[in-house]
Amino acid sequence: MTTHAVVVGSGIAGLTVALHAVEHGCRVTLVTKDVLDHANTRFAQGGIAGVMFADDRVEDHIHDTLVAGAGLSDREAVRVLADEGPARIRELIDIGVAFDRGEDGGFVKGLEAAHSYPRILHSGGDATGTAIERALVVRLRASRVDVIEHAFLVDLVVEGGRVRGVDLLVGDREATADSVAVAGRRGIVAADAVVLATGGAGELYAHSTNPAVATGDGIAAALRAGADVRDLEFFQFHPTVLAVGASFLVSEAVRGEGATLIDETGRRFAFDAHPDGELAPRDVVARAIAHQMELQDGRPVHLDATHLHGDDAEQRAAFLARRFPTIDRAVHERGLDWAREPIPVTPAAHYLMGGVSTDLFGRASLPGLYAVGEVACTGVHGANRLASNSLLEGAVFGARAGDVIASDAESAGWPVVTGAVAERTSVGESAGAVPAGDDPADVPPFSRAALQELLWNDAGLVRDDPGLGHAASVLSVWRTQTRTPHTELDYENENLLVVAEHLVAAARARRGSVGAHYRRDDPVTSAPSRQEAVAC
Repeated sequence: MTTHAVVVGSGIAGLTVALHAVEHGCRVTLVTKDVLDHANTRFAQGGIAGVMFADDRVEDHIHDTLVAGAGLSDREAVRVLADEGPARIRELIDIGVAFDRGEDGGFVKGLEAAHSYPRILHSGGDATGTAIERALVVRLRASRVDVIEHAFLVDLVVEGGRVRGVDLLVGDREATADSVAVAGRRGIVAADAVVLATGGAGELYAHSTNPAVATGDGIAAALRAGADVRDLEFFQFHPTVLAVGASFLVSEAVRGEGATLIDETGRRFAFDAHPDGELAPRDVVARAIAHQMELQDGRPVHLDATHLHGDDAEQRAAFLARRFPTIDRAVHERGLDWAREPIPVTPAAHYLMGGVSTDLFGRASLPGLYAVGEVACTGVHGANRLASNSLLEGAVFGARAGDVIASDAESAGWPVVTGAVAERTSVGESAGAVPAGDDPADVPPFSRAALQELLWNDAGLVRDDPGLGHAASVLSVWRTQTRTPHTELDYENENLLVVAEHLVAAARARRGSVGAHYRRDDPVTSAPSRQEAVAC
């Protein structure tokens, strides 16, 4: 009997799982809550990291990943990522991803923060995610994979202790200026295996680089089904997001090219926090910016690219437009001229390192369930993700999961999990406890905006026990209120509440600062520089 796998999500991880699974004889149905090509992958500017040059070393990529992860990465998972990454990148090239090349025909090298070597590949300058998504979608549409668009994951179907399918809400729409609201229809899709590739939960925060579809749906469904979820306290905040207009990420590659961070007086302040300055790990740079903004009464700092490529502003403008076309367009749409003036930037929520615990093949603790990409916690990222490892993780572990689904389904039982699920210690599993605190009468009515402001203020870039306690108290009140979800938006809000409660509980339980989890009531010194880390 042919194994039927349902893949939920259409970013690099979900598309890779689906393509590999169908090659191994599975019947695959891919469901996505929006259209096929609308996923976080499409918004990835920075590129994909991998050892693709003769003078680079896998051991160095492993070392850089471990240093960025602040000592909490799973070493075996990191080795898998670095060892298998080049093959997955070549697979992307084979299906049509055109990574940027120089005049000599070789790949253009890109440097990003916390990398000891310029190993980042880009496509279209700063449109790498779009190029990868487009190529994978073309390949998927030419395959035997069935696709259901506008299908929202309501819950996992669990029977006899094993995941047996998905409960979907299909076709639900909110009314807009150009359309009429359409009620969705509920339906069960039975499966031998379900793969969560639903992305992260950037909608938890008031300021985010994520698209609106990032509402933690897969993590919430896994929690309700009883699967192990870990490390939700580790939420990465990207240092540089345009502080004018709607949130728009300015890739780390801009700093890799030599752009600097300056305060209102024009002083480079990042070296106050770390000897690597603007190229320190993301958590360090983001906190340095937040601290400087506090000193400036909340006003943004500036990213200065005006010294790149000499003194000729016209040549500089041409370089920026060629190297970073997407960013350049966004900058000019906001009335800014970054070839001639520094541009205002601020941190924003970017990437969730935690998620559904998996082994090295994407298997979750619940039989029949897999998780890949940002929704998963493979152990690769530890407390802080190394720049441009996210696309690589989706490709590597997506392929691994897709390669084993058929054989897993044919085996007598669920394989013994020996990776991150079994070895890493969870915190914050008592998320259901109701903390003492706010009078329910003083808690504002629940809304997504209220939730986002609560987490931004109390469980954001910098945290402490009083703030986290306040957030837990408010969340417990909201969670006890009676709400009956009907629409996709309703279900998303409930998912965000579930994930928020577990995130705050995990952050309260981890009392020491590490990586992206920084508590002002237990501060730590900056992470060591690359040179210091090598000496340690």
